[in-house]
Amino acid sequence: MFDGVLRLIHKHQQLCRFIIAGGTALVVNLIALYALTDLLHIYYLLSTVFAFLIAFCVSFTLQKFWTFRDRSSDQLHVQLPLYLGMQVGNLALNAFFMYAFVEYLHIWYILSQAIIALGLAIISFFINRRFIFKSQTVGL
Repeated sequence: MFDGVLRLIHKHQQLCRFIIAGGTALVVNLIALYALTDLLHIYYLLSTVFAFLIAFCVSFTLQKFWTFRDRSSDQLHVQLPLYLGMQVGNLALNAFFMYAFVEYLHIWYILSQAIIALGLAIISFFINRRFIFKSQTVGL
């Protein structure tokens, strides 16, 4: 059984790296969100934006250099704006759903963020793979 799991991980190593990198960025996001909201008493929607920006830096670095194994800087001028555009779209969706989940569904803001991040991560993987880091992507 362990060998089967290892074969599956090896076969889908890019997806596994994406999940680990995204999970790391998510943890950074949640820690920053908690610290800004509960420790620094910043309004949760504003702290959501700040936490997002912090996590963006971690996410882009890990996705570019580790997940998609793109060590070059020649496409950085294209990739960074595309990635930023995708993330700004994610930020708008994140803020919208965060407000809806907390204010209308009365879900704890940390749980709300985790749920929203999971949904956005699935969409982001395919956008990254097909458009942003496409030339460096190897098959799953």
